[in-house]
Amino acid sequence: MKEVQIKETHTFRPRYSETDQMGVVYYGNYAAYFEVGRVELLRKMGISYAQLEANGTMLPVVHMSIDFKRGAKYDEKVLLETAINELPTRKISFYHTLRDEAGKILVTGKVVLVFVDKESFKPKRCPEELATLFSSLS
Repeated sequence: MKEVQIKETHTFRPRYSETDQMGVVYYGNYAAYFEVGRVELLRKMGISYAQLEANGTMLPVVHMSIDFKRGAKYDEKVLLETAINELPTRKISFYHTLRDEAGKILVTGKVVLVFVDKESFKPKRCPEELATLFSSLS
């Protein structure tokens, strides 16, 4: 698998409604945070999920792993780094690191999505429009 390094950082503050009784972000919300990171990284590259879907490609999640060092807290400024480290084939992997304002790691995760045809839902190769973007950036 050919290596590449594409990164995007998104800064935000967790909302009160995203926290649990302990005052930290409820673990299920990290999947939504990671989605924001993926969408913004692709947008930075010059393509959107909406464009991919309009051109017949869907991206269901097939794997997600998360490691918790410390949960993010309500209204704490956090930085979500999202990276793609290898060129996609039939799958694309996103690596996420959530840090506090001091740069300490709170959460890390990996999300793998598979390219599927919008009509048949059968797996397919990385769409040409996305592969071209990777070629121009790597």
